Amino acid sequence: MKRHLQRGAMAAAALALAGCASVSPDGLRGEVSALAQSRTGITDGALPSADPAARAAAQPAVKAWLAQPLTQDAAVRIALLNNPGLRARLAALGVADAERVQATTLPNPHLSLGRFANGHEREIERTLAFGLLDLITLPWRMERHAERLQIATLQTAQDVVLLAADTRRAWLRAVAAEQVAGAHARMVEAAEAGAELARRMVQVGNWSRLQQAREQATLQQARSQHARAQLAAATAREELNRRMGLWGVQTQYTLARQLPPLPASALPADGIEATALRERLDVQVARRQLDTQAARQGWSRTGAVFGDIGIAYSRNTATERDGGHREITRGWELELPLPLFDWGGAARTRAQAEVEQSAAQLQDTAVRARSEVRAAWLTYRTALDLARQQHSEVVPLRQFVAQETTLRYNGMLASVWELLAEARSSTQAVASAIEAQRDFWLAETDLQLALTGTSPGALQGLSADAPATSTPQGH
Repeated sequence: MKRHLQRGAMAAAALALAGCASVSPDGLRGEVSALAQSRTGITDGALPSADPAARAAAQPAVKAWLAQPLTQDAAVRIALLNNPGLRARLAALGVADAERVQATTLPNPHLSLGRFANGHEREIERTLAFGLLDLITLPWRMERHAERLQIATLQTAQDVVLLAADTRRAWLRAVAAEQVAGAHARMVEAAEAGAELARRMVQVGNWSRLQQAREQATLQQARSQHARAQLAAATAREELNRRMGLWGVQTQYTLARQLPPLPASALPADGIEATALRERLDVQVARRQLDTQAARQGWSRTGAVFGDIGIAYSRNTATERDGGHREITRGWELELPLPLFDWGGAARTRAQAEVEQSAAQLQDTAVRARSEVRAAWLTYRTALDLARQQHSEVVPLRQFVAQETTLRYNGMLASVWELLAEARSSTQAVASAIEAQRDFWLAETDLQLALTGTSPGALQGLSADAPATSTPQGH
C-alpha cells in the first residue's frame, strides 16, 4: 500500500510540474529590461510592448522627445521603443518561451481503438498508451529548457545593450558632423571674401591673375570640403534615423547643438578586467551554456538508449455472435528498447565533446573580454588626452594668433590676406577639436560596452602618425 502511495505521489508531482509551466505574459520583456537598464545608462528606458495598443500609446512620448532638440538619452529611449529590429528580437524571445512551455508539457496519451470480426465473434480493442520516459525526465527537462531560455534572455539583453550603444554612437556622429559642417561653412565664407577681394584688386590693377587664381583655388577647396562635410552630416543623421526606427515626417527633428563637455577626470583602469568578467553579458551567456551542457552530459547516454520507453493499458472485449457471451481481458504493456546495437557510446562522446566545446568557448570569451576592455581603456584614455589637447591648447593658440593678427592688421602691420588665412586656420582648429571630442565619446561608449555589455567590435584606433583631417570621418 505504501509503495502504491509513493508511486502516486511521484506521478502527481510530475503532472503538477507540467501544469505549472506557462508562457510569460510580457514575453520576458521585464527580465530583459532588468538586465539591460544598468548597462544602457537609461534607468527608466522602456522596451516595446507585445501589445499593439500599448505600443501605439507610447508614440506620444516619442513625439514629445522629437519636438525638443534631440539629446543623446532621448535618442536611446526612442530607439528602445521604436526600433523594429529590436521588436523582432523580443518577439523571437517570446517564441522561445512558448517553445519551452511546449517542450516541458507532457505529450498527450495515445488512444487506439480496433474492431475485428469473424464468423463466430466480434472483438473490440481499446489501448491507452503513454510515454513513460517523458514523465520520469520531466523535472530535468524543465530545468534544461529553463537554462536555455535564460541564455536566450541574456542574448536578447545583449542585443538591447548593443542597440543603445549603436544609437549613442550614431547620435555623437550626427551632432559632431553638423558642428563640423557649420565650421566648414564659416571657412567657405572667409574664402569667398578673399576671392571677392582678389577679383576687385585685379580689376583695379593691384593684383596679378596668378594671385587671384590662388585665392580661387582656396575657395574651391573650401567648397569641396564643405560639400563632403554636409554629406557626412546627412548620412550620419540617416544612420541615427535607422537606429531610432524613424521615417517620413518623424525625421524632421532638431539635433542638440553641441556634444557633451569633456569629463573632469578619466575612469581609472583598476579592476576593469574583473568588472568585465563579472558584468559582461556574453561572458554570462558562455558560462550558462557550459552549465547546461555539463548538466545534460549525465542524461545523454541514458536518453539515447532508453529514449522510447512506453507504457500502455489495454481493455479488449470479445463477443460471440451466436450465444452473445462476452469475454473481457485487461492488462498492461511495457515497451522497452533492447540495446543490441546502440549502447549510447556515441551520445556520451558527443556530450563530452559539447562540454569541452562550451568550456573552451567560455575561456575564449573571457580572454577576449579581458583584452577588449584593456584596449578600450587605452583608446579611451588616449582619446581624452587628445581631446583635451585640442580644446585647452590648440584652439586657444589659434585664437590667440587670430587675435594678434587682427591687431597687426588694425595697425597696418599685416595684410588682409593674412587675416583671412588665420580666420580659416582658427576655424579648422575648432573643427578638429570637435572631431577629437567626438572620438573621445565614441571611445567612452566602447569602453562602457566592453565593461558591462559585450564585445564592442572593431575598436577605434588612434595613430600618432595619422594627419588630422578636416572632414568628419565615418568610424
